[in-house]
Amino acid sequence: VQLQASGGGLVQAGGSLRLSCAYSGRTFGAGNVMGWFRQAPGEERQRVASIGVSGGATTYANSVKGRLTISRDAAKNTLYLQMDNLKPEDTAVYYCAVRIDGTKYDFWGQGTQVTVSS
Repeated sequence: VQLQASGGGLVQAGGSLRLSCAYSGRTFGAGNVMGWFRQAPGEERQRVASIGVSGGATTYANSVKGRLTISRDAAKNTLYLQMDNLKPEDTAVYYCAVRIDGTKYDFWGQGTQVTVSS
């Protein structure tokens, strides 16, 4: 399984970015979950959003609710994270990941840097 994250960059506070994660090597289905995580320097990795592959149920960290939106295009094998009203505290490396079952995420992308200037 390969996941390739892209779309990061430098943006001013209040701006928007859309991250993409192209995946290949396996067909995902019921019970699988895809997610976006982020890690800022000196901090623990944090899950910011997840989406169920079957049914599309989403979850968000409280700090991003109402500003970040996770979605998936099954036809394009791509996971997205629409990021609006960005804040300096959103600055981090963002990773996409897939959970096959259980609680542990099994496959990870390489990360894309998001920097929000004040």
